[in-house]
Amino acid sequence: MDLFNNSPNLLPFDGEVYNFGILLDHKTSSNLFLKLMDTIPWQRDELVVYGKTIISKREAAWIGDKQLNYTYSGVTKRPSEWTSELLELKNKIEQICGTRFNSCLLNLYHDGAEGMSWHSDNEKELGEQPIIASLSIGATRKFYFRHKTSKTKVELILESGHLLVMQGKTQKFWQHSVPKMLAIKSPRINLTFRNIQI
Repeated sequence: MDLFNNSPNLLPFDGEVYNFGILLDHKTSSNLFLKLMDTIPWQRDELVVYGKTIISKREAAWIGDKQLNYTYSGVTKRPSEWTSELLELKNKIEQICGTRFNSCLLNLYHDGAEGMSWHSDNEKELGEQPIIASLSIGATRKFYFRHKTSKTKVELILESGHLLVMQGKTQKFWQHSVPKMLAIKSPRINLTFRNIQI
């Protein structure tokens, strides 16, 4: 994709991750954070691990076009409707990425005691080489990539308003995680805009 030629690929091989830096200034991201806390139908995330259902401390929401169900970790999510703020943000990110998104997964980390373990966004609904735009709002957190076979790691620091785009073979060959950071006492919302294949 020519759009990304001006940004260096953060992965050394087998994938493409581009760092677009701060998309939203501090005031805009702070206002958006408060609006999302108020308007999004947050729920504890249910995960099926080794056949057992686990309720996470982290909260999540699945937003998207009608009938775009999404199954991950053994649980099927049914979408809530787009809010005006999310639609505006989606349009802005679509212009940057040059692609259309029809859904967004939001994760709310209440503090640094909550994180996300190693995983890939490689569900069949996303297609073979998905483009996923990840926007961070709130607390600054670390974000890691790890190659599935070589175990090569790439570490990033994501601040509020930060936009990261994953594409190509990234989900096939790499995992990513949000490590716990107990010193962080403030919340973070992560929005990942996706295109579900229908």
